[in-house]
Amino acid sequence: MTASPTGSPQRKPRRRWRWHVPPALVHGNETLEGTEMLEEVPGAVGVVLWQTMRDVTLWSGTREPEERTNLFAAGAHERRLRELEAAGVDAAIDAPLRALAGICRAPAETTEAEILTACREISQWAEDRDLLATAIAFAQAGALAAPTNAAAGYKVGRLARRKAENARAESWFRRVIGLGRQAKDWASYAEAFLGLGNLYIQRGNFPAARRFLIRALRAARRHGLREIQARALHDLFGIAVNSGNAAEAQEFARAAFRAYGSTHPRLPALAHDIGYFWMTQGRFSHALAVFQAILPHISRSSDLILAHGDIGRAAGGVGNREVFDRAWDEVWNQAGDWHKKPGAAQGLLDLARGAGSLKDWVRAEKAAQAARDIAQRREENRVVLETDTVLDSVSRRRAVETAPAGTMDEADAAGLAADLLRSLSGSAAAGV
Repeated sequence: MTASPTGSPQRKPRRRWRWHVPPALVHGNETLEGTEMLEEVPGAVGVVLWQTMRDVTLWSGTREPEERTNLFAAGAHERRLRELEAAGVDAAIDAPLRALAGICRAPAETTEAEILTACREISQWAEDRDLLATAIAFAQAGALAAPTNAAAGYKVGRLARRKAENARAESWFRRVIGLGRQAKDWASYAEAFLGLGNLYIQRGNFPAARRFLIRALRAARRHGLREIQARALHDLFGIAVNSGNAAEAQEFARAAFRAYGSTHPRLPALAHDIGYFWMTQGRFSHALAVFQAILPHISRSSDLILAHGDIGRAAGGVGNREVFDRAWDEVWNQAGDWHKKPGAAQGLLDLARGAGSLKDWVRAEKAAQAARDIAQRREENRVVLETDTVLDSVSRRRAVETAPAGTMDEADAAGLAADLLRSLSGSAAAGV
C-alpha cells in the first residue's frame, strides 16, 4: 500500500481473477481420427458422418470469420448434399447433417449455435444406439465449435467415461470446471465434479472420489440444483458402500430417495444400487425383488447385462437355480461385443458370484475369467482385483460371497424396499 499526494493510504487496484481453463484431450485410442466411427457405422453413411465431422473440425480450427471464407472448394455444398442423398441416412439425422453441410456453402456466416445444435442431435442419435465412438466424435466437434460452452464440454467427458477413455474424460471434466466457473454455469460446474467423482470411483480411488462428490454436493446446494444434489447423494451412497460403512450408506440411500422423489427417471438406477448394497450385506431376497422390478425400466443392452448379472448373483444367494439359469442365458446371449459395453465386466463378475453361491464352479470360473478379460481391456482396475478374488475362491472351491461388511437397520431396509417396489411398479404402469 502506498501513500497518495494528500498523505492518505492508496490501495492498489484489485486484480480480477480469471479462472484457469485447461485444454482437453481430443484423441482417444484410435490411430487415425474417426476410424472407430467408420467401424461403427460402415458404408456410405459412415463416410458421410466422418466427412461432416471433419468439416466441423476444420471450421473450428479457424476462429476468424475472414479466414473461413475460402475454407471449402466451390461446389462442396452441392457435392455433400448429393452424398447425403446417395447414402440414405437415417431420417433422424438427415436434418442435422444437412444443417452441417451448410458450413461448406457459407462458412463465415455459420454460427457456433447452429453447429452445436446439429452436432448434439447426431451425438444423441449415436448414443441411443450405443455407437459411442460416433457419439463422442460429434459431441466433441460441437464442443470445439463452441469452446466456451461448458455443457457441451461436459457431454464429451461423460461419453468418454462411458467408453472407458478415462484420460480424455478427466481432461474434459477439468476443463468444464473452469468454463463453468467463468460463465457462472453452476449446473455444468457441479456436473463436472460429479463426473470426476464417478471416474475416480471407477478407478477404485474412493478418497479422491468422495472429495469430488462433496464439492459437487456443496455447489448444488449453494445454487439450488436439487437434481444434482440427489445425484451427489446417490454417488456418496456408493462411496459409503464401497468403504464398508453400512449405516452411513443406508442414510445416504434414504436421502437420495427423498431427493429424487418416487417418479424420477433415475429412480431405477438408485434402486439398482440400493439392491446391490443389500446384496453385499447378505440380504439377497430384498435385492432380488428390487432387481426384478427394475427390468421393465431398462432398454439399453449394456444395462441389461448388468441387470441380469445382478439377478444371477441374488438368485444364487437365495439358492434359486431356475432364476439364475435364466439370468445366465440372458447375459451369454449378448456375448461378442461385451468389451464395448459399460457394465459388462461387472455384470459377468456378479454372475460368477451367483454361480459360486450355487457351487457351480465351472460356470463361476467361466464368467469370472470373461469379466477379468473385459475389465483389463477397459482399464477397470477395481473389477480386475475383484475377479482375482473370485477366481481364487473358485480354485479353492470355497464360498464366493463373504460375510456382511457392517450392520444396518433391518426394519429401515424392509421399509425402503417396500417404498422402492411401490414406486417402481407405479412408474412402470404409468410408462415413466
